[in-house]
Amino acid sequence: MSQDLEQLVSLLNLESIETNIFRGQQPNMDMPHQRSFGGLVAGQALMAAGRTVEDRLVHSLHSYFLLPGDTTIPILYEVDRIRDGRSFATRRVVAIQNGRAIFSLEASFHKPERGLEHATAAPLVATPESLPNLVEVLEAQREEFGWVLDRPHPIEQRFVTPPTMLTREPQGAVQQIWIKADGELANDPLLHACITTFASDMSLVETIFGPHEEQASDQGVMAASLDHCMWFHDVPKIDEWMLYAMDTPIAHHGRGLARGFLFDTSGELRVTMVQEGLSRLTD
Repeated sequence: MSQDLEQLVSLLNLESIETNIFRGQQPNMDMPHQRSFGGLVAGQALMAAGRTVEDRLVHSLHSYFLLPGDTTIPILYEVDRIRDGRSFATRRVVAIQNGRAIFSLEASFHKPERGLEHATAAPLVATPESLPNLVEVLEAQREEFGWVLDRPHPIEQRFVTPPTMLTREPQGAVQQIWIKADGELANDPLLHACITTFASDMSLVETIFGPHEEQASDQGVMAASLDHCMWFHDVPKIDEWMLYAMDTPIAHHGRGLARGFLFDTSGELRVTMVQEGLSRLTD
């Protein structure tokens, strides 16, 4: 397990400070472009919810990013046990800093059972072993993207399509990346789900900018995740390669929509994501 992945696992190991109340630490990185990463907050919130559930696996989450998080102080997660049924359990989580809600999440947990089965096929793309990783792709432009290269990388990324940040020409409405945790994880379905949640927020909002010359990191552009929804069709093994296939059907009124589909190497669809992101032009 890489040092960066070890840190992420540690950050997901929340402190229980009272019944239904957990505390999550932040990485506290003194870097530009830095605020609490939404994927980490969502992953910690899901971990808090999952800590209050037994004998069920997460099957969906719906969340809203309310305020930017401060990386210099911990986040409190308050869990509301909405319902415990025979098949499903529902939890609501509010993430709090300085007495204000910065994020909210509702998650549902389900006992797997028999039912109808079908799934869409994975796109045919190059294998991850044949593709460069993020560091190799960006190293030639370190002067511009050093802030990306110098932050932790617990998730390895291999780009099937070029990263949207590297070009000033529209690349289309599709983005495809192979991802996996940078090391072997314990066989804990909740941990794999939380790290998948973390990883799912790494590229989705950038997909909105694929059809445009403007990019999320440009001056005159304000980009941020507004909400994030996930459906876990099966437990993903995020320490193995997963194809993250994303597209953006629309951007309008300063908001864009992106969809993501996570396939394992056998082509099975494991997780579906939808995110709305701010794509505001300020100049």
